[in-house]
Amino acid sequence: MKNLMTRECLESLDAICSAHCDHESRMIGARTALSARTWLSALRFTPGFMERDDRWQWLKALAKFSALVCVVIVPFSGCGTTETALFEEDLTPYGSAKLTEGNTLAITFPGSPNLNTTQQIRHDGKIDLQLVGEITAAGRTPAELEKEIIKLYEPQIALRQVTVAVQSSSYPVFVTGSVMHPGKVMVDRPISALEAIMEAGGFDDAKANLRKVRVLRHEGGKLKPYTLNLKRVLEGSSKQIFYLRPSDIIYVPEKTF
Repeated sequence: MKNLMTRECLESLDAICSAHCDHESRMIGARTALSARTWLSALRFTPGFMERDDRWQWLKALAKFSALVCVVIVPFSGCGTTETALFEEDLTPYGSAKLTEGNTLAITFPGSPNLNTTQQIRHDGKIDLQLVGEITAAGRTPAELEKEIIKLYEPQIALRQVTVAVQSSSYPVFVTGSVMHPGKVMVDRPISALEAIMEAGGFDDAKANLRKVRVLRHEGGKLKPYTLNLKRVLEGSSKQIFYLRPSDIIYVPEKTF
């Protein structure tokens, strides 16, 4: 009976840790959990120790406490965090039909060339046009913006025709953490997470944890986290290229010792 209760303690410890943590995360609590398990195993063969029933309760409490390392403490290092899986679209260059901050637009009025203008979409997503003032351009396609401009200028133009052409496209991404020059990076081409970090001066070699680089992305009103192992990319053992989207945040954590 007593041996059965000891085995119950040990199995409880193993089951709880295995259910709540993946292999890599369990490594953080491995020493504590393994030490407890080894100690409990040794007690099975210690004469006289198992003679009192109150010690069984103490053993079970210790097993649960050790398992708590996996359930409560380890999640702070990543265990239990919901990761966003990588899909094909994340590994292909970003391309969007919608206008974004930094886009330079050539707006042409064939029937009223005096209204022709070149505008860059501001940080607030707007442009400033003659006669009608500020209008929102970001988040719209060129065709949608053309319709909006025609509607606004309808009393002033004879020919209901406007052309919106994107002359250059740029958007911001943000790099922070263990990099040399954290901050906003404006890009005008498809860019990967590794390239954005290089634009920010590269990794801080003394601090950066290349295996746990995080990318945070706002999508559908939610913040989606991705974890990238850029060390494997730099070593050539991985050929995955994670492409960024406008306003992505790249965080390079520090190494933990």
